Amino acid sequence: MKVAVTGASGLIGSALVPHLRGEGHDVVRFVRGAGKTDDERSWDPSAQRLDPAQLADVDAVVHLAGAGVADKRWTASYKQVILDSRLNGTTAVAEAIARSGHPKVLLSASAVGWYGDTGDRVTDETGPPGQGFLAEVCREWEAATKPAQGASRVAHLRTGYVLAKDALGLRKQVRVAKLGLGAPLGSGRQWMSWITLEDEVRAITHLLTAEVEGPVNLVAPSPATNRELTEAINRSVHRPTFPVPVPGFALKTVLGAFAEEGVLIGQRLVPAVLQGTGFTFTHPQLAMALTAVL
Repeated sequence: MKVAVTGASGLIGSALVPHLRGEGHDVVRFVRGAGKTDDERSWDPSAQRLDPAQLADVDAVVHLAGAGVADKRWTASYKQVILDSRLNGTTAVAEAIARSGHPKVLLSASAVGWYGDTGDRVTDETGPPGQGFLAEVCREWEAATKPAQGASRVAHLRTGYVLAKDALGLRKQVRVAKLGLGAPLGSGRQWMSWITLEDEVRAITHLLTAEVEGPVNLVAPSPATNRELTEAINRSVHRPTFPVPVPGFALKTVLGAFAEEGVLIGQRLVPAVLQGTGFTFTHPQLAMALTAVL
């Protein structure tokens, strides 16, 4: 297939592009400004601008572009950046597809933040929407694909906590663990739905041809509690777990509002739709996942 990718320089995109090429696909990357190489095409997501002609020879779009949720403190202005970077880019892609009639497949990024706090409840793609800023962002993000839905098969990639050596969250946790200070965050009982970067890009590639529409949880089939994840990371770097958990108020002081929705809530999600297509995980269990990643 000929696959166009937005956000190709991000954590997932930079792994997806070579993987797709390794699987024999032809990949073009949408970039801001004029394309400088044969595999680059221009778009302007902030202005919601993508020339429909750029999609005429494309079989699928994997739309990943958006500002990092945990890259900066959640000030009012940065929360607006998070929202706008998703809505503007998604609107540009969806409207270009609607006008062009191409391609027939749109895999558009979303996140498990859609569900909010699920507590201990095992939740699949039929789970209800959650509350909070991230849940609201995800609802609007997914809704922005609507113009494309008449022309394309649209799937929403609800990605969980990505385990990769270069992932910002895991990199910080490993750094603390190596100092012998790796401790559960808050109660440590909150569930975390994770996936390795390798399985993330394999799943996206699989969904290019799997006849799936709507939400798809890109998470491993075995969510872990924060304590379990912390202890597994500590073991992977041969350090003990620090005996005193990091209290929630301290996390809120350091991380601000992100702590409330990105660290202290629980999300016990399962990939029902993905597994229903016959996809098999390379790293279904946390211990083997961290061994492979670290």
